[in-house]
Amino acid sequence: MSSAVITLIFLVFAITMFAWEKIPLPITAMIVAIGLVLTGILDPPEAFAGFVDDNVLLFMAMFIIGAAVFETGMAKKIGGLVTRFAKTERQLIISIMVITALMSGLLSNTGTAAVLIPVIIGIAARSGFARPRLLLPLVFAAAMGGSLSLIGAPGNMIAQSELQEHGMSFGFFEYAYVGLPILIIGIIYFSLFGYKLLPKGEGSLPDTDSVFNDNTDDSNVPKWKQIMSVVVLVLTVLAMVFEDQIGVDLHISAWTGALILVAIGVISGNSAMKSIDMNTIFLFVGSLALARGIEESGAGLLIAETVIGAFGSDPSPHLLLFVILIIAAVMTNFISNTATTALLVPITFSIANSLGADPRAVLMATVIGGSLAYATPIGMPANTMVYYLGGFKFNDYVKAGVPLIIVAIVVSMILLPIFFPFY
Repeated sequence: MSSAVITLIFLVFAITMFAWEKIPLPITAMIVAIGLVLTGILDPPEAFAGFVDDNVLLFMAMFIIGAAVFETGMAKKIGGLVTRFAKTERQLIISIMVITALMSGLLSNTGTAAVLIPVIIGIAARSGFARPRLLLPLVFAAAMGGSLSLIGAPGNMIAQSELQEHGMSFGFFEYAYVGLPILIIGIIYFSLFGYKLLPKGEGSLPDTDSVFNDNTDDSNVPKWKQIMSVVVLVLTVLAMVFEDQIGVDLHISAWTGALILVAIGVISGNSAMKSIDMNTIFLFVGSLALARGIEESGAGLLIAETVIGAFGSDPSPHLLLFVILIIAAVMTNFISNTATTALLVPITFSIANSLGADPRAVLMATVIGGSLAYATPIGMPANTMVYYLGGFKFNDYVKAGVPLIIVAIVVSMILLPIFFPFY
């Protein structure tokens, strides 16, 4: 049996177990990682490289910073400011999505979600609205905001690099020609219909021992601790925004902020350790192993080439556009938007050349499809970060995310041929 077939079997197993949820998702993810090692698809260092992945390190540090902001009571105070202007749940959802998307367009979508999660938990605690109903719109908006600029998501730069090798490029805000309408219509959709698909209650939220518990007593927290938690958060965000200028990676900036908060006593070492959700870490690490297996075994390439190749040498431009969007949207919900784009960009670029189509149009469709990671908790790092904090189930993402994917694909099918015609 080929490596690609074995990996596809693990993919089907993962999808089935994720949807069934009889085994906790992190355990399923780690079973897949171990299975890929035992079958020789991955070496152990490859399978468990996720433990030192930049995003995992970012998660850990931002859990600590977020816990400090929440434990000192500042998350609730910030939440109180927001709830003064957004009185209803739907107004809150709209406000959260707008703020998140605009930040995500200039900061990374993962970094944006990491910064805002403790604030959203504070808003939920202050407003009385269910935490999951605010956290899912947050991560959806972070994904949509990634399509507003060239630096919004890693996949955008992958397509840019491919184009630059052939003397072409996208403008800084060119992704927004399609990304901004998707965002606007997505927000309208959620404000009118989509909010009905969000989880109804609190689910299984963190233990009473968790630093993110809504009942945490912050009445006796010294003023200086409250101020420092916000100062460090703001400085961390600024360091992330100017990542290229200062030459410091996001996770390094985040860990610098986290260590400062522990060192000066804003949050205790014990609380800092408790704030790091290992369920989230294991789920992400196992998912990264699956993504790496799909990429290295050739399974992803096999899926893409088989499906696209089935349409012959002279497919309809609209049919090709639809197929690229569907393939990218499906793949990105299981192997991350970065891996999806990295796999599909060379394939779709070569297809564009063979058909005499504009590579910019084909790659824009690939990137937009690869950004539609709304339907699973492993589609992008932000989805994974909120999975346990929101007490979600796998099907919560499916129920709320799939209709949003459909809406985004319809918008893309209308706008891509206008702004980026294939011929």
